[in-house]
Amino acid sequence: MPAEILRSKIEKLKRERNAVILAHNYQIGEVQNIADFVGDSLGLSQQAAGTDADVIVFCGVHFMAETAAILCPQKVVLLPDLDAGCPMADMITADQLRGRKKQCPEATVVCYVNSTAEVKSESDICCTSANAAKVIDSLAGVEEILFVPDKYLGHYVSTKTDKKIILWNGFCPTHVRILPQDIVKLKEEHPEAKVVVHPECTPQVIELADSVASTSGILKYARECDAEEIIVGTEVGIIHRLHKENPDKKFYPASPRAICPNMKLTNLEKVLWALEDMAPRIEVPLEVAWGARRAIDKMLAVR
Repeated sequence: MPAEILRSKIEKLKRERNAVILAHNYQIGEVQNIADFVGDSLGLSQQAAGTDADVIVFCGVHFMAETAAILCPQKVVLLPDLDAGCPMADMITADQLRGRKKQCPEATVVCYVNSTAEVKSESDICCTSANAAKVIDSLAGVEEILFVPDKYLGHYVSTKTDKKIILWNGFCPTHVRILPQDIVKLKEEHPEAKVVVHPECTPQVIELADSVASTSGILKYARECDAEEIIVGTEVGIIHRLHKENPDKKFYPASPRAICPNMKLTNLEKVLWALEDMAPRIEVPLEVAWGARRAIDKMLAVR
């Protein structure tokens, strides 16, 4: 079916269902283009919660749709492809976290939002890649942190705080594909370019960056930076939005290998099918949602 017909059908069904379409910054361009909101995972859920939509179509991965369901319990949340998971989120289970908590009972559990609802529900507080350091510093009287699941974000945060950080051995397979030699090579080819990377990258890559930022932070950096060329160390899908918002600047993905296959599973056909069938629907059990919401709300209360 031609793309223009797909877009027309999606728009018609969206009105009929009173739906809102959310797309993460790493989604393919055609999906970003039909979304009502494009952004990072938590920000998208917060935006959806503020709308009067009855249905949320979350073009992202499973834990993001779970977060939307937790923050918007009265809305129907659809994930166009159930196979769109997150390998890093799957690197820790609630049972594993409970076991680790018994080993370090004095530690406060800080959970990256890139995690399952069950893991969030076993955590004391959540954080994003943008506010992780602020969240940890807000924990008055706490000296020991168990940070899950991303060891590289946790390591980066450990350089910003005096608290002891115990790291879980999880990581983002996409960001670890960005290698220091990739940055060095691009800097040789574009000596005037600035380098901005995501904190899920390895410490060796972070050392070579001019700035370290979340996806929303990377977008802000690109808008405000005086450089005309920017090397971007995160999943390549963000380049689409960077070009749209900054047509006079040049952006170079740090590595062509930095592709999340799960983020690329959603396309226009699957968005249409989700709206037609009102499925697949993401629901979080009440007892899990309550615990996860508590950890998220604690984070949102940090100023």
